[in-house]
Amino acid sequence: MTQPSVILATASYDHTIKFWEAKSGRCYRTIQYPDSQVNRLEITPNKHYLAAAGNPHIRLFDVNSNSPQPVMSYDQHTNNVMAVGFQCDGNWMYSGSEDGTVKIWDLRAPVCQMEYESRAAVNTVVLHPNQTELISGDQNGNIRVWDLTANSCSCELVPEVDTAVRSLTIMWDGSLVVAANNHGTCYVWRLMRGTQTMTNFEPLHKLQAHNGYILKCLLSPEFCEPHRYLATASSDHTVKIWNVDGFTLEKTLIGHQRWVWDCVFSVDGAYLITASSDTTARLWSMSSGEDIRVYQGHHKATICCALHDGAEPSAS
Repeated sequence: MTQPSVILATASYDHTIKFWEAKSGRCYRTIQYPDSQVNRLEITPNKHYLAAAGNPHIRLFDVNSNSPQPVMSYDQHTNNVMAVGFQCDGNWMYSGSEDGTVKIWDLRAPVCQMEYESRAAVNTVVLHPNQTELISGDQNGNIRVWDLTANSCSCELVPEVDTAVRSLTIMWDGSLVVAANNHGTCYVWRLMRGTQTMTNFEPLHKLQAHNGYILKCLLSPEFCEPHRYLATASSDHTVKIWNVDGFTLEKTLIGHQRWVWDCVFSVDGAYLITASSDTTARLWSMSSGEDIRVYQGHHKATICCALHDGAEPSAS
């Protein structure tokens, strides 16, 4: 199977993962996933593999194969895996679970290399661009920074007591962190530059973005510069696009009929893909705020989406 330059995948409560031609909207591959729902999808930096976070395992699928079987299964979590991601070279994977742990995995071996105890169900984990710190958000409202060099928690924050942190996102240059919660609020911190560690969180802004839950927040990528956006996907059926300079509302993306669970920017920030309980995923133009493609094929809620339309990292 030749590899498409754009890899777009979605997963649904219908227990399938689907791969789509981004431009035409045609589904060209469906993987049956009978064991559980898929909570999160992530594509490796080299575009070779797709990780699917389920309950309680993570499965790795070959993007360039038609095989329905995973090439690897990571089975040491004991509850829903809610977060998964990769180090920039694709050498290792991180995950966060409702079992209260954050784990690090060597991609080549199904055994967990390192584990951090959050003491509450973990909903979201992001990797700092410095590649040496993970930031997790949990059901009890805690945000923790895990120093991978010292193997310890270097910082703890509670923006709103007993309010679950649903989603975290970090600016590509490490300058900002945003946390979104079940009250529709985004907390924004500036991370102090000039220090090697990022334990200095300076409160910058509190944004009441939605009346409903925020299910995903996401800052725009490097190649979107000089524009900097924050996307917030919500149970109110909308996605809002905020200008990070002043956190003013740029656009509201209207079209989904139910909760919007996930979103991902194209590499240049010109497009946004969204996944919704209305069973569809959509491709939006950031300039017009209109949906220009609807991906239809799932027959239950579409919960997560993954997109990789950038260059692969050059072999060092």
